[in-house]
Amino acid sequence: MRTQESDFKAYKIINRYLKVAALFAGAAILFLGCENNIEKIRAFSSPENLPVVEAYNYKTMLTDSGEVRFSIKAPKLLRFEDDGKAYIEFPEGIELIRYDNNHNIISSITADYAKQFENEDKWEAKNNVVATNAMGDTLKTEHLIWLEKEEKIFTEEFVRIIRENQIITGIGFQSDQALQNWRIKNPRGTIYIEVDSPRSNSEEPHDDDSEILPQPDRLRQPLEFPN
Repeated sequence: MRTQESDFKAYKIINRYLKVAALFAGAAILFLGCENNIEKIRAFSSPENLPVVEAYNYKTMLTDSGEVRFSIKAPKLLRFEDDGKAYIEFPEGIELIRYDNNHNIISSITADYAKQFENEDKWEAKNNVVATNAMGDTLKTEHLIWLEKEEKIFTEEFVRIIRENQIITGIGFQSDQALQNWRIKNPRGTIYIEVDSPRSNSEEPHDDDSEILPQPDRLRQPLEFPN
């Protein structure tokens, strides 16, 4: 009988310890879960991840020696400061226009996303990037970088350049910031476009249309790529 009572007391003690252990284990799991959630909340609400400046329908002019050099338009602007590194983000796209001394447009860039690294004088444009120059040439790509101090624009991505009588494709591109002296690193192909010359009112119609078309030798000059 004493043996049974002793076994019963031992069982109660073990059972009590098991309940206490389970209680502590549950509390530990709950604490760790709360801690993880707190860390996530802290990370999400950290000032480092929040913009210090936020603007909508942003428009500005950038001047040099009192002369307007650039104009910028963007639906949304966000400015961040992270460990002393400041950058501006244009998450909904940008339009950047460059002017000469006479306020004539000499180049423009539009993109669905852009970023300006202030300390590095560097711009980065992504997604549906379209750049034009004063001669009417149009560059299309998905990624473009502009280094202000070096006055250099380049990309390592696929590019398409549309000219009056040519469409040129390739991989890699670099140019001055006016997009006038440019070259494609690895040209892939050129499509020549025939342009009909307008017929004057004094001209009589010809039976052979080839006589009034521009000469192929004049329209199909291959583009020279500087070294």
